[in-house]
Amino acid sequence: MSIIQALILGVVQGATEFLPISSSGHLVLVPWFLGWHFEPQAAFIFDVLVQWGTILAVLLYFRRDLLEIGLCWLRGIAAGQPFGTPPARLGWLLLLASIPAAVIGLALKSVVEKAFAQPAAVSGFLLLTAALLLISEQIHHRQRELDSLNWPDSIFIGFAQALALFPGVSRSGSTIAGGLMRGLDRTAAARFSFLLAIPTMLGAGLIALLDLRDTANATTQLTPLAIGFLAAALVGFLSIRFLLNYLRDHPLTIFAVYCLLLGLGGLLRDALMH
Repeated sequence: MSIIQALILGVVQGATEFLPISSSGHLVLVPWFLGWHFEPQAAFIFDVLVQWGTILAVLLYFRRDLLEIGLCWLRGIAAGQPFGTPPARLGWLLLLASIPAAVIGLALKSVVEKAFAQPAAVSGFLLLTAALLLISEQIHHRQRELDSLNWPDSIFIGFAQALALFPGVSRSGSTIAGGLMRGLDRTAAARFSFLLAIPTMLGAGLIALLDLRDTANATTQLTPLAIGFLAAALVGFLSIRFLLNYLRDHPLTIFAVYCLLLGLGGLLRDALMH
């Protein structure tokens, strides 16, 4: 992998991890559209490290929220009132919402891995992302704040996140859509989505690191790997800030249209190649 390729894919990962347009789908389709071919082991190493770049971005952006949640969580447990404050309650709801994707991901690991090798399937799942975004906007009518979130909401959003196990289904898109379907306002739904990314991505990232430990030649291209990591972290941080500001006054429609066009473009290219 060249430095330019690493930079481009790092930027793509950072932007698409948090914008509701599917990072996994873009990491499959961008090299496919550009005709780039990477050795599978090298591609795996790169994907693991750029994912940790976006984990760093979300940890830095929500550092104050995480500190408050953690402190209130510990104080609540110590006082025998684990749900006694809104931040502590939010922490438990985030953990609850992370369970469906973890369980389903382990059960469907081999099926999901096969989907990453099929650009046509990825393109089809992008159409599903577009549908989720459009449907959630159509049925969204209430304007609940994050403090009103309850455990049925959390489970519903958790199952919506599980859809994003498949490349092409946006994790942020499916969880924001799930939040809108439960009546959250857009900003609250996005905030919960980004906070939910932390336990979800940390868990997936740790599993990937364990796989990486058993991978030979993991340090053969340190410069491109470092560039991809830093690009993903920086662009990811900016993407979070952009989307939270954007959703205060705008719907998800533009992202749905983008996913629709990219998905159709991928399906057309696959059909022409065959």
